[in-house]
Amino acid sequence: MLTDYHVHMAETGEFTTAYLNDYIAKAKEKGIEELGISEHAYFFHETSDILSNDWVENRRGLHFKDYHTLFEQAQAEGLQVKMGIEMDYTPGKEKEMQAFIDAHPFDYVIGSVHWIGDWGIDLASYREEYEKRDIKEAYRQYFDQIVTLAESRLFNFVGHIDLIKIFNYWPDDEAFLHQQYDRAVAALAASGTCIEISTAGLRKPVGAIYPDPVLLKKCYEAGVGIVICSDAHKPEHIGYAYDQAIDLAKSVGYEELHIFNQREATIVPLA
Repeated sequence: MLTDYHVHMAETGEFTTAYLNDYIAKAKEKGIEELGISEHAYFFHETSDILSNDWVENRRGLHFKDYHTLFEQAQAEGLQVKMGIEMDYTPGKEKEMQAFIDAHPFDYVIGSVHWIGDWGIDLASYREEYEKRDIKEAYRQYFDQIVTLAESRLFNFVGHIDLIKIFNYWPDDEAFLHQQYDRAVAALAASGTCIEISTAGLRKPVGAIYPDPVLLKKCYEAGVGIVICSDAHKPEHIGYAYDQAIDLAKSVGYEELHIFNQREATIVPLA
């Protein structure tokens, strides 16, 4: 079985089943049996008490009821798609995040780290910030959040777990990097939080899948579960480079992946 649970719609299309069918058609073409839509939570007015900064507020403008209605319409039309959300993990806002998550019937919830304070680590407009910062400290701060994200137990899986590498900035201390990996993996394993193998990194400046093979191997050895995702922002991204993702998963030992329904996980063979 193949899955694609990290898919967005708001940036390039409306919340309509006609547009949703474009994603479903591409998923069928790629042999993907489980498709989920997981829009960014910051687009919705209902999350303004969780994450707010100038960049986000310039993009916030949706109402969650319209998103939910999409899935109700899809179900009425017999379309098979899971309802997810990708939420920016925001330290100190765990109660607000839980309230939002619990208020809606998600099949799965992705937790991601895109911000270190007011620094959007994956935004091209903030890229020069990497030249100004101590890279080891940036990695430490990033993985601090990955650890507390997992410890919150709010999320089914972590999105692009080593996103901090997006612009190809790496600490020059390999032992330090492995320490960050190890503490993240320990938190994931203890909380039962999965990770995604995301091919989106191949479309980014780093030109590599998330996560790094070393990190993925550590996850496998610790019993951390996986899903496989494309982080598609348009239909043609669905299933992008899945052959590479599957090869990577199998190369470190994975033979199974997780699928989700009403936030409950089922383990299935990795086809």
